[in-house]
Amino acid sequence: MNLSNLQPAEGSVNRDGKRLGRGQGSGKGGTAARGHKGAKSRSGYSKKIGFEGGQMPLQRRVPKFGFTNINRKEYKGINLDRLQGMVDDKGIKDTVTLDLLVEHGVVKKNDLVKILGNGELKAALKVTAHKFSASAKAAIEAAGGEAISL
Repeated sequence: MNLSNLQPAEGSVNRDGKRLGRGQGSGKGGTAARGHKGAKSRSGYSKKIGFEGGQMPLQRRVPKFGFTNINRKEYKGINLDRLQGMVDDKGIKDTVTLDLLVEHGVVKKNDLVKILGNGELKAALKVTAHKFSASAKAAIEAAGGEAISL
């Protein structure tokens, strides 16, 4: 290395280009590359979130009504005929747990499960779920099984 090939370390020099608004001689004086007039040319300008140039913003165009309960719990419903189908097709013998339902792709691992009474259950199953409808519970017990709530 000698005086003819000295140069700053990589990334140490950061030139952001021409400085704006420093007189006509700089080439970026006058309007300082902001154009003429309008909100964007003025100091302190900041675009409001959702602003659409004066057009009615989407947030205000869309109708809003009703009430959404943030504490609502959504249950994934599984009918008795689906359980009977799993016994017939997949060879489930005596117990149905959440892990088993997840494994067979019936529900996702974070779903809350409610067993519903549509269909007929012939197999005596020990069913574990978060909730049961009254008719489902009665049908499971009538078939000789057991309904266990989590």
